[in-house]
Amino acid sequence: MSLVAETGIWALVPAAGLGTRMQAALPKQYLALLGRPVILHTLERLCTYPRLHGVLVGITAQDRYWPALAGDAKRLPKLLGTFAGGETRAATVLNGLYQIATHAKARDWILVHDAVRPCLRHQDLDRLIDSIGDYPDGGLLALPMADTVKRTDEQGRVLKTVARAGLWRALTPQMFRLDMLTSALERALKQGSAISDEAMAVEQFGAKPRVVAGYADNIKITLPDDLALAGLLLKRQEEQRA
Repeated sequence: MSLVAETGIWALVPAAGLGTRMQAALPKQYLALLGRPVILHTLERLCTYPRLHGVLVGITAQDRYWPALAGDAKRLPKLLGTFAGGETRAATVLNGLYQIATHAKARDWILVHDAVRPCLRHQDLDRLIDSIGDYPDGGLLALPMADTVKRTDEQGRVLKTVARAGLWRALTPQMFRLDMLTSALERALKQGSAISDEAMAVEQFGAKPRVVAGYADNIKITLPDDLALAGLLLKRQEEQRA
């Protein structure tokens, strides 16, 4: 039997970032997308997924926008509440792991998903969970690199063309055992490592996470044009389900 079938599956959504690249008046997770904040779309995708046991959201103490959404959020099935955001993504996720440990077992699986990826498909979640199976090092959704990749210097001049064979763009969710990810993040933060995602944390200590090809419409809202694109993608997904 797959170890996934024997253990719980939980989700953490770090949402403590300010999203400065969006150049908007409020953090990007609270921008309106088809009439609702981005983060509500994201949480709805997770909270309606049958195989998840529960979901927690990481919110900074200075967040002035989450309280206005709390009523809508409470109506989402499986949403367990919030946890305190940290100074970095890694610190926020680690806080979430400590809190989810009051619900989950050490060998349960944790999915960490960006708050600003509202177009996540349930099919992608199935594919990730089923592909990891009993693989001990966990894994992540990703996209194979299709474009030609250039490495440049600080002045933007091309130094070389990088072979794209074996290169992937990391997406979320990223899926790891609770105990493994907790230990990896604790060690990384203690050593002062700059961690860009959860996979990087476990990689630094010898693990080899498995990449699982996901849908290209699982975009991350980072720049202003991404918001309009996400709206089009959500509408298309709804049409496909109709």
